[in-house]
Amino acid sequence: MRSQLFKTRITEMLGIRHPILCGGMGPSVSDAKYVAAVVNAGGMGFIVAAGFPDPDAFREQLRKCRELTSGKGFGVNLYISSHDKASERLQEQVKILAEENVHCVETSGASPESVLPMLRDAGIKILHKVPAVRYARSAARLGVDAVIVVGNDCGGHPGTYGISSMVQAAHAPEEVSIPIAIGGGIGTGRQLAATLMMGADAVLMGSRMLVAEELWIHREYKDLLVRNDGTESVVVKTGLRQHHRVLNNESAKNVAALDAAGANDFEHYRPHVMGSLATQAYVTGDSSLGMLDYGPSVVFANSVQPVEAILDEILDDAHRAIRRLETLC
Repeated sequence: MRSQLFKTRITEMLGIRHPILCGGMGPSVSDAKYVAAVVNAGGMGFIVAAGFPDPDAFREQLRKCRELTSGKGFGVNLYISSHDKASERLQEQVKILAEENVHCVETSGASPESVLPMLRDAGIKILHKVPAVRYARSAARLGVDAVIVVGNDCGGHPGTYGISSMVQAAHAPEEVSIPIAIGGGIGTGRQLAATLMMGADAVLMGSRMLVAEELWIHREYKDLLVRNDGTESVVVKTGLRQHHRVLNNESAKNVAALDAAGANDFEHYRPHVMGSLATQAYVTGDSSLGMLDYGPSVVFANSVQPVEAILDEILDDAHRAIRRLETLC
C-alpha cells in the first residue's frame, strides 16, 4: 500500500489512507471480497445492498467483509427508491447496517431524507450521490456528511442534464461547503490530482475498476474491457428520462431504438433492461445482452490487476502530476 499522499476531509472522515472511493457496482458486482480489497488498499468501497435481497445473505456479506478487512470500516451502497413497496425493504437494510456497525453508506436515487435519522442514530456516515450540483445543494441542506457529484461521463446513471465531470468538479466546491467527491470518467492519478486542486476531497471510480482481479465477473468480460477504448458506451433509456450509460451491445441498441421511436411505457423496455440479463452477462462473459454499466474511463483499464495494484498506479500517477505542476510554477 502506498504512503498517504493526500489528507482531505473525506480521508479524515472515513479514516482511509487515500481519497479514492470505489462506488457500488450492481446488481451484485460489488461484493464483500471486492470491497475488502479496496479497503485493504487504503480506499473505501461499497457493497451493493440491492444485490443481496435476502436479509441473511446481506448480513453474511457484511460479516465476511469485516472479517476480510480485519475489522476496518467499509461501506454499503443503498439505492433509495421512490416506490412505496421499496420502503419496507430499505428500512430493513438500514436496521441490519446498524446492527452490523457498518461505517458509511453511499446513498443514491431518491432523497435519503426518510432514512437519515436511522443512519445518524447508528453513527453511520452518509455520502449521497447526485448527478448535478443543484441536487448536491439539496442534500447538503438535509444534513448528509458528504456528497458525491457524478458527471455525464459516468457509467450507470449520469442524470438528464449531461453536465461533464470537469464542470461539476469546478462548480461543486463553490456551491457546497461539506466534503465533496467527484465521479464520472475518472481513472488516472492525473485526474485525482486535478480534482483535488479544484476543491474536491476525493474521487469516485466505477468503470475503471471493472478489471479488478477480485471482482467475480467473468474473465472474458474483463478481457473485453482491456481491449476496448471506452468509445463503446452509449446513453439509453432517454425516453423514460432514466438516462443510463451502458455498453453499446444488442440490448442497448434495442433500447436506443425505443428511445428514438418516442416510447415512454416501461413495459416496452422491460425485455431489454431486466437485471437478470446483466447478471447472466457477468456470469458467462457473453456481453451481448443486458444493461451493463460502462463509462469511457474503461480506456484506462489496460490490464486485469489486483485492486491494490490499480490504486497504486493511480497514486503514482498523481504524484507525477503534482511534480509536473511544481515545475510549471
